[in-house]
Amino acid sequence: MSGHHISSAKFLWGIGFALFVLTFITVAVTWMHIPGPWNVVVAIGLAAIKATIVAAFFMNLYWDSKYNLMLLVMSFVFFFLMIGITLLDTLFRNDPVPAF
Repeated sequence: MSGHHISSAKFLWGIGFALFVLTFITVAVTWMHIPGPWNVVVAIGLAAIKATIVAAFFMNLYWDSKYNLMLLVMSFVFFFLMIGITLLDTLFRNDPVPAF
């Protein structure tokens, strides 16, 4: 890009307030009794939304070239691919200590 985007203070305070509200909701989810793995799924979903807001507006990816956004997305894809391959290996391991 030839120029830089300058966000207003009002906009940044609004984004900060939205992140604060989402953090408060994340903490409130821990006090609710959501069954099974769904409490973790909700908490990670909210964390992903907050990370997206931070990357888009505080890191200025929303106004930057789409190439930088593609690099960010591809780095996450690579990270999850490596974690997935590692987890596939754990399915075929023997327990070092037998369960009682």
